[in-house]
Amino acid sequence: MRIIAGKHRGRILHTVNDLSVRPATDRVKSAIFNSLQSRIDWNGATVLDLFAGSGSIGLEALSRGAKNITFVESSSPVLEFLKNNILNLNEEVNCNIIPISVEQYLSSSHSPFSIVFADPPYEDSELPQLPQKIFFTNLVEQDGLLVIEHPVKLKFDLTDEIRCVRNSNYGRTAVSFFQFERSTK
Repeated sequence: MRIIAGKHRGRILHTVNDLSVRPATDRVKSAIFNSLQSRIDWNGATVLDLFAGSGSIGLEALSRGAKNITFVESSSPVLEFLKNNILNLNEEVNCNIIPISVEQYLSSSHSPFSIVFADPPYEDSELPQLPQKIFFTNLVEQDGLLVIEHPVKLKFDLTDEIRCVRNSNYGRTAVSFFQFERSTK
């Protein structure tokens, strides 16, 4: 696993050797960031990486110019890899690690982010409600994006305000991009 583009291009990232983490493949990560190229101004962007794992997605955003990244990860063994990846890139100043579950993180109040990435466990029974939970806790800035990596067959529980603006399949993996349209009434 490596950083694809930006100031850390080609740098190797490490993760656990077991199957407890499913890092985004270079193909999927490349597709995500190619899709975001015209939608996000990385300079000054704030990024939230939920279910961060080794930090591959958040560190890719940082390499491309994001201002800072907040990583949320609860697994102690995985956290060590995340911390080491950040240290190896010398990016401690631009990264914030929150070592709690995503559910705990969503239950507290936070400033909104330009973009929120989520790569949850595919077997998570709450996965269909994830876009609602994220948007209704105001974690995404006005005109910001939520990007979720998920199983192809998953159907999200969406409201009229949550719009899927892009969905792409990569084998058994899909990536969906969501925006929230606030009512102007």
